[in-house]
Amino acid sequence: MKSLNWLLYQVHRWVGVVLGLFMFFWFFTGLVIMYSTPTTQNRSQQLAHAETLAPEVGWLSLGEAWDRSVEQRKAAEPKPKAAARAETQSSKGKDGDAAVSIADARLVRSAGEPVWLVEDSRGQRFALSALDGSVRKTTPDQALKIAENWFNADSSGGVIKAGFLETVEKPIILRNQDALSPFHRIAVGDGGEMLISSRTGEVLHVSSRLDRAFYWAGNWLHLLKPLESIGLGKIRNDAQLWLGLSATLATLTGLIIGWLRWRPGFGGKPTYSQGRTQPYREFWFKWHFWSGLIGGIVVLSWALSGFLDTNPGKIFSTANPNRQEMNRYLGSQLPEAMRLWQPVLPVLLALAVDDADIVELGWRQLGGDAVLLAHTRDGQRLPQTLPGALPQFNPASLVAAVQRVAGNAEVETQTVLNEYDSYYYPRHHQSVVEKPLPVLLVQLADEAGTRFYLDPQDGRLLSRVDRSGRVLRWLYSGLHHWDFGWIYHRPIWDVWMLIWVSFGLVLGGSSLVVGWRLLKKTFAPKKRAIRRTPRGVGKLEPEIPPH
Repeated sequence: MKSLNWLLYQVHRWVGVVLGLFMFFWFFTGLVIMYSTPTTQNRSQQLAHAETLAPEVGWLSLGEAWDRSVEQRKAAEPKPKAAARAETQSSKGKDGDAAVSIADARLVRSAGEPVWLVEDSRGQRFALSALDGSVRKTTPDQALKIAENWFNADSSGGVIKAGFLETVEKPIILRNQDALSPFHRIAVGDGGEMLISSRTGEVLHVSSRLDRAFYWAGNWLHLLKPLESIGLGKIRNDAQLWLGLSATLATLTGLIIGWLRWRPGFGGKPTYSQGRTQPYREFWFKWHFWSGLIGGIVVLSWALSGFLDTNPGKIFSTANPNRQEMNRYLGSQLPEAMRLWQPVLPVLLALAVDDADIVELGWRQLGGDAVLLAHTRDGQRLPQTLPGALPQFNPASLVAAVQRVAGNAEVETQTVLNEYDSYYYPRHHQSVVEKPLPVLLVQLADEAGTRFYLDPQDGRLLSRVDRSGRVLRWLYSGLHHWDFGWIYHRPIWDVWMLIWVSFGLVLGGSSLVVGWRLLKKTFAPKKRAIRRTPRGVGKLEPEIPPH
């Protein structure tokens, strides 16, 4: 028992010394992240700042633009890496040598010109001119015009000065946007910056000087992004894993020690001297004890959930469907209405919505069915009644699409959800545009208990989550973000998080002081003790020099 107790203290003491600084900046950066703006513009922001579409007679249909751009699209394709090429060949061998098809298509104005923004079945993104069908690359001059139009759509009405800075391949502030690379970096106003895709002209990032300061002091440090900046991005996940595991061990052992050393005096049991319920007299030690004892459970939940987010040992399944699964979900058949429709905005539509500002027309398809939606500046989606196009996808089409992904697994239930549940819900920076309602929930009768959340209006696969993913949702997001129930409503969430982050900051700061003192005590040079002898003895016996 003594050995176990000794080990408990040693693990907490020395792991805490090593992680003291990390724990402090972990809580500080987490606090910054709470009030940071997202680094990528969401769908609501892109629609709100888009150019008015105003279709004109003579614009090319999607099929015409697609056919005319064949050679240019082939020339513009990036050369795949060996691993990606092998995966592509493997998928062809499994699913057949299917021709490249259109997965998503949207008609917009970019820098005043009409373009079809197309994503193909391999995930490649193109901007095809609706005037001549050529593959359009956004130049720096066009990017400046896009930046000016972005702010002109704002009601502030101020004149914004924009200037081109550089073109970058992989800005560290963006995540998972490689298909839109490279990006034009544009300076706007006093300290503002934008990142605009040179492939499609889409605005991916808009920030002020303060927004970027919050990013560098928050996400960049919290997610160990400095490792990517020095060329060690491959070990970032491993570093997060081991730091998270070490933080979990330090917090757990500290909690156990705290409970063992706490003497509240209940039932007349003895306390420490002077009636103290904890053994420490020194200021920093007392603060370390109480912040750990009171806030330790929440700190442990953050440490453990951060560790589990790295998916140690790949124990949790991948939530997002891969490219092959998405292609099966959409189907390979491109409806004729989608290919041939000439982009003209019906007069009746403008009258029906009180002259709504249409900024985008988007085609979506599932199997042989197609839907054309007009998107307004405020995020409305208005279905277009056209020959060969549906107002929205029916449940049969959606279930059939799920079945193409599920394979032999049968559909157990299908339910229309008019409210969010624990696995499909908006974050604080999201609205109904990003997380639409109603949705169709399809439950499979497979061993994993897989659920699909589908948007019946545009057919998108919004989320796929199996039993493993549902466990991870609670162990990571539930424990890390506290995004459930009444706690997630602001300002309740803010008060809750600020209380526990404050305990974490005190715990981390006191860990630094206590750890520093322990290091000095352990490794400081030892002072030689002066040996004193009784009076008179020194006169009788000469000092013996040391050997």
